[in-house]
Amino acid sequence: MKLIKTAAALAAGLAIVGAASAQEYYVGGSIGLTQQNDSDNSGTTGAFTTGNLGDGSTLDVAAGTPYGWSTEFDGGTAFSGEVGARNGGGFRSGIEIAYSSADVDTHTGVTLGGGSIDAVDAAAIASSPDPLGATVAAVVADGRGDISTTAVFINGYYDFNQAGALQPYVGAGIGYADVSVTYQPSGISVIDDSEGKLAYQGKAGATWRLDNQWEVFGEYAYRATEDLEFDNQLFPGTLEIENTQNVFSIGARYTFGG
Repeated sequence: MKLIKTAAALAAGLAIVGAASAQEYYVGGSIGLTQQNDSDNSGTTGAFTTGNLGDGSTLDVAAGTPYGWSTEFDGGTAFSGEVGARNGGGFRSGIEIAYSSADVDTHTGVTLGGGSIDAVDAAAIASSPDPLGATVAAVVADGRGDISTTAVFINGYYDFNQAGALQPYVGAGIGYADVSVTYQPSGISVIDDSEGKLAYQGKAGATWRLDNQWEVFGEYAYRATEDLEFDNQLFPGTLEIENTQNVFSIGARYTFGG
């Protein structure tokens, strides 16, 4: 991951410098599938008293108590548009706007204070004085919610086999993303917020040149942001959420003056 961040920063620098010596310009767009990677959510609580643990008792939770769980996502969609320039020598650069979204599939493995609370009555975390008749594990397994990312990247690329019709390429980019997260297992709102973070990506793909102006491409991108931090709406505390994804897309570019 550090290598991708470094490559993205270097590519962004080269893109800015190279744009001044651009030989031709293009616009492009793509549509694809997003594999949103699992998130190991983790955070610490504020001080609070649990609801009914299922046996009539409650528990005083101290501020700073660690807690967390894992979240799995369904496959999602991705769209992007880019304005770019070919700078000569196989190098090109671009400014890209990218959007992706994926629904929550399920949450698993809820812990509090380092131990599992999956088997505890869900009233404990819902602050209910009466047992709900369902365990924490059963309530969070229902999933519900989604994650969406809207990002702007400065990208740098290198195209191989520039004289051929089929041109493999690699690229990287760095930018800024606004990420919106909703966690509502069984309809219970835990997270519903958005945050802006540094974003970065690494790419690999291949371009097929149809003529001097039109080309199509297939691309893989690994995209990520810094971890997100939100306030928990269910009980006092904050929660860090991971946001990394694999994006597989196809698209087309149009070169001006080709």
